[in-house]
Amino acid sequence: MQDNRLSQQIQFIVEIDKLKGVLRQTLLTDSSRRENSAEHSWHLAMMAMLLSEYAPAPVNVLQVIKMLLIHDLVEIDAGDTFCYDVQGNLGKAEREKQAAARLFGQLPVEQGIELRSLWEEFEAQQTSEAQFATALDRLQPLLHNQQTAGGTWRIHGITLDKVIERMKPIKTGAPQLWTLVEQVLEESVNAGYLKPAP
Repeated sequence: MQDNRLSQQIQFIVEIDKLKGVLRQTLLTDSSRRENSAEHSWHLAMMAMLLSEYAPAPVNVLQVIKMLLIHDLVEIDAGDTFCYDVQGNLGKAEREKQAAARLFGQLPVEQGIELRSLWEEFEAQQTSEAQFATALDRLQPLLHNQQTAGGTWRIHGITLDKVIERMKPIKTGAPQLWTLVEQVLEESVNAGYLKPAP
């Protein structure tokens, strides 16, 4: 029994290494290459540790970190869908549900249930922890685009109105950080990194 449990856990650990091969649109802050989803998840977990004081209500930081470390695991099967790709986002929820069933189904039952529940909590956006996690998930690429002179905004011709819409969850999940968002956006438009709204 123990051997089978360990075998399932090791199989899952080996499987999730594939997240390192899932490339996101976001560039590293030195513009040398695109980040992968595993790097993104690690960066968000660090942000949760450092920025938890900006959550609007006391949050369970460990719960937030767990969510952030697993929230993109489904991209192993579903791929990373660029947030501004309207067509690509149409079937995203279903692709990710199927991926969650397969991936978390590899674990011993109670661990699979725990990770699936964390993933579903993040997706549902009903708890303070999930809302704070999402705020960080939106803030990180904003900072990357600022640091890379517009990065993916320039590559894809993204305009200010689209970015503001994408950043809205920060108002709920980390409202104290909204002033920073506005400052970054204003500076980015003024510097020519981001096109003004049409």
